[in-house]
Amino acid sequence: MNKIYQAKHDLWLSITFSSFAINDEEIKSRLYDFAQIAFRHMKWLGEDILSAGDKYNYDRDILLYKRETVFEIINALVIDIKAIQNVYPDTVLGERIKTDDAYLLDYLSEVLANKSNNKEITAFNMKREWLDKNLAQDQIDALTIFLFDESYKEYELILIYAYMQTRTDDINQYNVYQDLIDESHFHLKSFANMMAKLGILALPRELHEMTYIVKDLDKFIRDGINEEIAAKEMCKALSESIKDEELSKFFDFINYQENYHIELMKKLL
Repeated sequence: MNKIYQAKHDLWLSITFSSFAINDEEIKSRLYDFAQIAFRHMKWLGEDILSAGDKYNYDRDILLYKRETVFEIINALVIDIKAIQNVYPDTVLGERIKTDDAYLLDYLSEVLANKSNNKEITAFNMKREWLDKNLAQDQIDALTIFLFDESYKEYELILIYAYMQTRTDDINQYNVYQDLIDESHFHLKSFANMMAKLGILALPRELHEMTYIVKDLDKFIRDGINEEIAAKEMCKALSESIKDEELSKFFDFINYQENYHIELMKKLL
């Protein structure tokens, strides 16, 4: 069952980062919706694994190749989806997942049938230019470092909170974890789409199991609060250093959201 979970984890990342890489807003949005469905599949698979007295982890086997066109990304995604079909369990959940994947494959076929969808992919071109704005090199460098650090942090938090959520019977804890997962999904999406605009889209590094196997919950939450405080300072510093009103407002917006994340984590204490 852990192998099934790992394969679904890989597929969730494949769909998610395909969405980030594609510029077309309609295709991007639809793929992201399917990615969120794939994440729910992970959640349900994890619950089934624990109910059966087994374990799962966040090991993965995925590379993010630098595709140059939309169709290259879509064709690779089709291969990934088809490759996993035979490993799903022969259960009600397995059937649900298969039918979701079948509908996704139908949608991808529609995309491939329209040649006008085959646009250039710029998410991996390494140009490090922010749209048509002429940001100074030190500002681009600061933005680059921030996005790499924070995209990993949000990916890490999504998985850690999901791991904790499946292991609590306390409804208040469960709800707080869900809020934090949802918020981290939004932040990962925001930061990764910004990385794609800069031409530096990349997968977050893999998690070591000691990151998410929490033995001291109180210490974990207190460390998490300190991380959120540090992230607030990074957002504030970036907002002040980047001479672009739109970007500065965005990082102020993220900074204010981190305030509430801290309050949510205090509830866990």
